Amino acid sequence: MSVTDELILANQNFASHFDFGSLSVRPRRKLAVLACMDSRILFEMCMGIKLGDAHMIRNAGGIATEDALRSLIISHHLLGTEEFVIINHTDCGLLKKNEEELQAEMRRKTRAIPEKALQFHAFDDLEENVRAQIHKVKSHPWIPQQIPVRGFIYDVKTGRLQEVKP
Repeated sequence: MSVTDELILANQNFASHFDFGSLSVRPRRKLAVLACMDSRILFEMCMGIKLGDAHMIRNAGGIATEDALRSLIISHHLLGTEEFVIINHTDCGLLKKNEEELQAEMRRKTRAIPEKALQFHAFDDLEENVRAQIHKVKSHPWIPQQIPVRGFIYDVKTGRLQEVKP
């Protein structure tokens, strides 16, 4: 049985006990979180976020890409969030990588060159990367200046969040 087949079976069990259909599309805590996709971070556990509390936007590195910014803008303007949190983490796969080397590795592995180069957003310094993401979010003209944007580093060894000041 494939992993996907296992997931389908788990979903059938989940759906048979499902009672969240009345949750609002608007996050209860008016919060949006932009974070890394790392599988070691369970926000429900480390931050006490419950289903329906927050929008969770995840990508490799917790980067404020064009798509992440689009999601934050929709989260605020259409769905009422009033606070943003950005989380990077220790032992990130993009930390201490070189953008050009990643590009070359992908060309080598796939033997293909995309029409438009894909940026991986590799970085050398966690705190500086969090600050850069905060700046990208705060400086977007469609994100109101009064929205608090705070950044954190999650330690995958201890489970603790450390705030990064802009």
